[in-house]
Amino acid sequence: VIPFSMGPVGSPLSKIGIEVTDSAYVVCSMRIMTRMGESVLKALDKRDFVKCLHSVGLPRSDSNVKVNASWPCDPERTIILHKPAKNEIVSYGSGYGGNSLLGKKCFALRIGSTIARDEGWLAEHMLILGVTNPQGKKRYIAAAFPSACGKTNLAMMQPTLPGYKVECVGDDIAWMRFDAQGKLRAINPENGFFGVAPGTSSATNPNAMATIFKNTLFTNVAKTSDGGVFWEGMEKEVSDNIEITDWHGKPWQRGSKTPAAHPNSRFCTPASQCPIIDPSWEDPQGVPIDAILFGGRRPEGVPLIYQARNWQHGVFIGATMRSEATAAAEHKGKVIMNDPFAMRP
Repeated sequence: VIPFSMGPVGSPLSKIGIEVTDSAYVVCSMRIMTRMGESVLKALDKRDFVKCLHSVGLPRSDSNVKVNASWPCDPERTIILHKPAKNEIVSYGSGYGGNSLLGKKCFALRIGSTIARDEGWLAEHMLILGVTNPQGKKRYIAAAFPSACGKTNLAMMQPTLPGYKVECVGDDIAWMRFDAQGKLRAINPENGFFGVAPGTSSATNPNAMATIFKNTLFTNVAKTSDGGVFWEGMEKEVSDNIEITDWHGKPWQRGSKTPAAHPNSRFCTPASQCPIIDPSWEDPQGVPIDAILFGGRRPEGVPLIYQARNWQHGVFIGATMRSEATAAAEHKGKVIMNDPFAMRP
């Protein structure tokens, strides 16, 4: 039984959930991704909460699906139900992060967006970062990209422009509302990063690499003979004499046509360990948002970057977003898909 808070415990922007699960992996991951434990129960008191029920399940006795005993699931009958009328989530048959860590996409985006609609705020699939210019002026930016399109890399960016500084508030989800003065403010309701591992390296995201090598859970990555982890993008960071075992548990050779790590393999790591975590990342009032970016994978057909003419045009741009399908979605091939506000499942 997992009592958890999305957002700092006691913040006026936070919401509480309670998840019942049969997975130790879920318990350990939720401990990283949310504020969890007795303090949440004290804050809950007699308030309402989102009810979350999860089971990894078990295949039917007559099923032909082979399931690894160390990773129980029921892929033939997997179902994830969202019940916004009752603020309930039911997930069966999958142990994968987005389907089992019910505080994440299921609560923070799906149920969260219906609660937000009813209460007059926004639950969005957006990173939040702070940018300080050489004159010391700091602005916060929210950015909506589909999964596996670079939110974590942008949120932890190391600027190459002299004198600029970037600090990370969150890499995936933003809860936003206008304060009493009419200023749009946002919190990161999560407590950790659940990032896509392949492509993350000291070259592409040194701040992520500095974050993930303690107190971190890795899912479906390869492992090395010296006790480390490996995925595509880390080739220059592992010595040639180190043996690699792929995510299936089989020996893997460099140059192999099959990837060592699953394309959607993940790291689950505490946000507080990020070397550029923003000083205000847990501010219960949130940070003031000055701009919103929309982006995705569009290799051709649209300008690399363009600016909305006004607020209405910006909403139109967000509503008509299209992006190339990735390993985080259930689609094969590089299909260009409509993805309004990057909220497509």
